[in-house]
Order: sequence, then structure tokens, then C-alpha cells
Amino acid sequence: MTANVLSQRETNEGWRLLFDGRTTTGWRGYRKPAVSPGWQVTDGSLVRTGQDAGDIITAEQYRNFDLALDWKVSEGGNSGIFYRATEGSDNIWQSAPEMQVLDDARHVDGKSPLTSAGASYGIYPAPRGVVRPAGEWNDARLLVNGNHVEHWLNGVKLLEYELGSTEWKDIVAKSKFNEMPLYGKAAEGHIGLQDHGDRVEFRNIRIRVLP
Repeated sequence: MTANVLSQRETNEGWRLLFDGRTTTGWRGYRKPAVSPGWQVTDGSLVRTGQDAGDIITAEQYRNFDLALDWKVSEGGNSGIFYRATEGSDNIWQSAPEMQVLDDARHVDGKSPLTSAGASYGIYPAPRGVVRPAGEWNDARLLVNGNHVEHWLNGVKLLEYELGSTEWKDIVAKSKFNEMPLYGKAAEGHIGLQDHGDRVEFRNIRIRVLP
């Protein structure tokens, strides 16, 4: 597949690009009007390259959607994909659930399934052996439809859950997010990419809005 280009089938199915491979159009910093210079477009990838890059979010907000993208981290790298982010908190993770992006082999978070690559960070664990090594591309998919959420990585469904369910509420109540009243509550919000201080690259960022 050519990077950052939709196939005819994808176009027919209603997919559209969130990143054109050349500019940061359609993105801005979290609680900021523009993307900082710490994010650069390099060789068709959206890359967190420098200090004080900050988390970035889509200009548009989404309720129900199928999101697909490729990500690649540096050795020991950490990042994340957020959904339904709102800007009523100082930090994006205080409102938005996160699909973890990680070098499991070298980062300490890789020791726990709850914080390893593909996990719903701190809430639902991801199985082992699916993520590819640092420096290699991973194909991620995040399906959010009503309260139903699915995490996919490299063609494997890692987990699924129901936002607002009794199970979900019980897990959140026992996590650090219990102290964050906006966490996972929004029915609509921005998609976000995390700056966790490490180099991370994204490409082929595409979305299909669902009814």
C-alpha cells in the first residue's frame, strides 16, 4: 500500500485521510491553536522529533468511528493514541482513554499487560507477542462505536470493552483514573497522539465515520 493514499476500496467504504503525508493540516496542539515545531513531517510520516512537542489532536471531533494507522517507536519509546478527548483538563489523558504505543521489550511499561503495547492504558490488558520490535511499523486499529471499543494490532483483536458498563466502572474505580471526573465520559471528542518524550512516527492515519 502506498503511504498516505487511500485505495479505491477504502474510498468507496467511506474512509478518509487524517494526515496527508506532507503537512500537519487538520491537527493542532492540545489546548493550543497549532502544532508545535516538535512535530515534523519527515518522509511521509508525522514524527515527534523534539522537546516540548506536546500532545496533538485532530481539529475535528468524532463520536463513532473506525480509526486505522501505522506507528513506529524508537528503542525504549512510549506514546499513545487517544480518543474522545476533550480540553477541559490540563492533560489529555485526564479525559481520553488511550491505546498504548510502546517498545515492550525495552520500556518498563512493557512488563505489565495493562500498560504494554495495544492495551487500554491502565484499564484493560493486551496479550503478549503481537507488537513488532522498535523500529518496525505496527498496524493499529481502534474501533469506537457507541460504548463499544475494540483495539486491534497487526491484524489481531487485542481486546474489547463497553464504556460505562459496570465492569468498566469497577476497573476505573480501582485505577488512577478514578480521581479524574472527565475520564471516558465524553460521547464525542478529538483523536490525539501523545508526546511522551520519545521519537515516534505515524503514517497512513485514516478514519471511517460511523453512524
